[in-house]
Amino acid sequence: MAIINIMALRHSAFYAPLLMTIKGGYLARQGLEAVYTIATPDNPIDKNLHAGSAHLSQSAPAVSFKALENGEEIDIVHFASINNRDGFYLAAREAKNHFKWSDLEGQEVLVDHLFQPYATLRYAMFLNGADFDKIKIINAGNVAQMDQAFRDGRGAFVHQQGPAPQQLESDGQGHMVASVGEAIGPIAFSSLCATREWLETDMAGAFLMAYQQAMRDTIEMPANKIAALIHDFLPDIDKDVLLNTIDAYKKLDTWKKDISINKKSYDNLLNVFLHSGYISKAHAMGTCCDKVTSI
Repeated sequence: MAIINIMALRHSAFYAPLLMTIKGGYLARQGLEAVYTIATPDNPIDKNLHAGSAHLSQSAPAVSFKALENGEEIDIVHFASINNRDGFYLAAREAKNHFKWSDLEGQEVLVDHLFQPYATLRYAMFLNGADFDKIKIINAGNVAQMDQAFRDGRGAFVHQQGPAPQQLESDGQGHMVASVGEAIGPIAFSSLCATREWLETDMAGAFLMAYQQAMRDTIEMPANKIAALIHDFLPDIDKDVLLNTIDAYKKLDTWKKDISINKKSYDNLLNVFLHSGYISKAHAMGTCCDKVTSI
């Protein structure tokens, strides 16, 4: 079998379609065997894609915005959607039967500082008549450090991607109160990216065949079967928590059978980043996304 090197910017149940592609036998049926690695600050995605040490990676169209703002032409493009919703939630230390987004104002909140979830949280508050700048923001570090900080008693709320908040709730450490994805609707949140050159290869075509089927099965297959297949990737998460997280993402309509990046979702992404001030203009979809027809 040919080795296909797959990277990820982040690793969680939110990316179940990609994890399913690797673990569910879909690549093997196309003659491919995956080597899966997680990017680090010292080993970034773009460096590996340019060097050919990674063939493709989980990323997000918004990753390209910084280069586009600088007027650069980019050859790494986003060719398939993973998630059509923001996958982050808010959990509170105290149970709240009638949460309002304005409840965050004046409170200490552990906020995920990666640029995209940071921007979408701001936008979700804006859409719901709340002021992001009135939060007492805590930057506790990476996702593991944020989780531990909340468990140690810091913050009234924490902003996390599933299944971390579901695990907090299962452990009696927090209470989920809101979904950012539900608040802002369809958005081109996370994607698969590669160089334009690699997308012309037979390997890319074979990968797309595998990924398309894995996406369909992720949508159609019961959550318990998906959880059983991908749990080895997430050994620290209780199986029931993983199952519930996958089920919640299904109900949120996170994944779409059409793996192409949707124009309406991309336009909503632009709205988020224009509101946040991270971009100064609406960058055309074709500058960072390659149109892929669903197989």
